[in-house]
Order: sequence, then structure tokens, then C-alpha cells
Amino acid sequence: MRITIERASFLKALTHVQSVVERRNTIPILSNVLLHAEKGKLSLTATDLDIEVVETAAADVVRAGATTASAHTLFDIVRKLPEGAQVELQTNESDGRVTLSAGRSKFQLQALPREDFPAMSAGTLPHKFSLPAKDLAEMIDKTRFAVSTEETRYYLNGIYFHAHQEKSKTYLRAVATDGHRLARYELNAPKGAVEMPGIIVPRKTINEVRKLIEDTEEAVEISVSETKIKFNLGSVTLTSKLIDGTFPEYQRVIPAGNDKMLEVVCDDLKEAVDRVSTVSTEKSRAVKLNLEKGKLTLSVVSPEAGTATEELLIDYKASPIEIGFNARYIMDILERVDGAKAVFAFSDAGSPTLVRESEGDAALYVLMPMRV
Repeated sequence: MRITIERASFLKALTHVQSVVERRNTIPILSNVLLHAEKGKLSLTATDLDIEVVETAAADVVRAGATTASAHTLFDIVRKLPEGAQVELQTNESDGRVTLSAGRSKFQLQALPREDFPAMSAGTLPHKFSLPAKDLAEMIDKTRFAVSTEETRYYLNGIYFHAHQEKSKTYLRAVATDGHRLARYELNAPKGAVEMPGIIVPRKTINEVRKLIEDTEEAVEISVSETKIKFNLGSVTLTSKLIDGTFPEYQRVIPAGNDKMLEVVCDDLKEAVDRVSTVSTEKSRAVKLNLEKGKLTLSVVSPEAGTATEELLIDYKASPIEIGFNARYIMDILERVDGAKAVFAFSDAGSPTLVRESEGDAALYVLMPMRV
């Protein structure tokens, strides 16, 4: 193999594929990226056996061929080369090494046989639909913060995507929960998504796709089966296994009868919660909300550090209520609300609270109370 490729396009492709590669691998080949050159293009493939990313970049191919080299080492070398550099890659048949040259720099890297590189078969993906990149980004941004990191409840370690029919309309919904809070976002289901099965897309896959969306304005082509999902973003294709589990009946925890309504300016509440929780040293960071007509009192009590209170003037006309929440969870939700205001719907101190954006109803959040 012998090729010449521009540093900028090589770096862009390496940036995308190397982030899938784990820093520590018990299987050496999984630390490598597969480089395959043919007919004016270089194809780069990386995998961790659950996710596979393939990207193609234009290259001047003198001699076609394929090899593998350390993904992180290659990325670090190309990243440090001067802008505008022309990178030459060639393989040495005698010792199997990869030689990378650019200007006066020359590197010889250990390679592993391309035959050892695992191929991930996507199989047939019968459900296909397309989403504008900004819509997919919005679905991810509004929900991924609530994905669980607890490995024992592995079926909560991702975002649940499914088609939901309501009256005569079908929505594509994204739902995430860690048992303490729930985030749901929906949009009109695109053609092809109506018949799709409910799928749980793993957290790592979601994070990788979100990074890839940054570099595209085109629509993202999505293909789904019962076990796999494929995202096609122009020159990049990401294929991933799905979480093999059943997502809980999340509709049951979304309260329907909460009648104590509070509309509040997001920034005011977020900053007040942030201030009072400064004295809390516990992981739980519980903040108490005391609501009465026209006034909200926030308070935090920490046995080690002391106490803090702050009052906000609000438009609240329902009966008084005292309820506690994890401060971080309130702030996480408020950070994702579009528009200046959020609407909180309370029932009582022991029941879930519903949070919506005051403009638009695509996003919905549920917050479990804490004892304080």
C-alpha cells in the first residue's frame, strides 16, 4: 500500500474513528485502525466489537492495499503535524511496518495483519428512516443526561427510541431514566419509523453519534433491526449493537393529576439552587423547596458546613407545599429547557413532579422527590 493524503482530511477521519477505540484493550487488534486504500480513497475502520465506525477520505492511491496501525498513535502523530502537510503512508512488505512521512518527519509504526481485524456484520436492517441532523441532536441533548450509569440495571444504560401513537398521530420518542429522573422528547415520526421496534441505544453509541453530528448538516440515514442500528452521516457510517433488554413501562411514572402549578424563570431558579447547594457536602445535595403564595424559599441543611436559604418571588397561587430534590437533578433539567421559563407541576411531597417547557411540549421531565 502506498498513498498520499491531506493532513486535514486524514485528521478529521482519524478523530471520528479513534474515539471508539478503548485506551486499554486485552485484544491487541482492537487498539488498531484498519486502513484500506483503493481507487482514490482511504477507508478507516475502528471497532470495540460493539460499535464499528467506518469513514472514507479522498486520497492519492499509488498502490492499493490494506493494513492496521495503532489508532491513538496515528491520531496523535497526525494531530501534531503542521497544517497543510501532505501525509504519505506506505507499508513495508518485508517487516510489515507502516511508514508515515510528512515533510521532514518520518515514523515507522508496528502493524498487525489486516486479516486479524474483526468484521462487524450488520445483517439486514429492515426499518429505514431519515432525520435532520439538528432533530437527532435535539433528541439526544434533551434526554442523555438522564441515562443510568449503574451497570446492574443495564437496560437503563441507553436511550429508548420507539414509535408512539396518540390519537391519529405517530411520534418518534426518545426516553431515558436512571430511576431518579426521567427525560422524554418526541417529534413527528418520519416515514419508515412508524413500524420500527422499540430499541435501547447504548450510552457510548449515543455519545459517538452526537460527536459525529457536529460535523454534518445533512440528514442522518438510520437503519434499525431488533439487534443493531446503523447511522449513515455522509462519509461516516456507525454501526452498533443494541442493548438486549426490556425498557420499563415508563408511562406509569409520568404523573397525570399534578395540579399545583409553578411557572418560574429558569436562570433565576438554577442560580438560586446552585448558590444554596454550595454548603452541601453530601453526594445527595438535597435542596428543600417551600412553596407558598407568591414566594419560594430554597433551603439546604448540612450537618458539617451549615445552612443556606434563599427566597424567590414567584407567581404561585396553589396550596403550600414543601418538597425536596437533588440539586444537581434540578439544574440538569433547567439547563436543557428551551425558552426563559419552565413549568413545574407538583402533587405532594412524596409524589413525582412534572417539568415542562413553557413554550412547546416536545420535551417532558419527571423528577422524583427526596426526603429532607
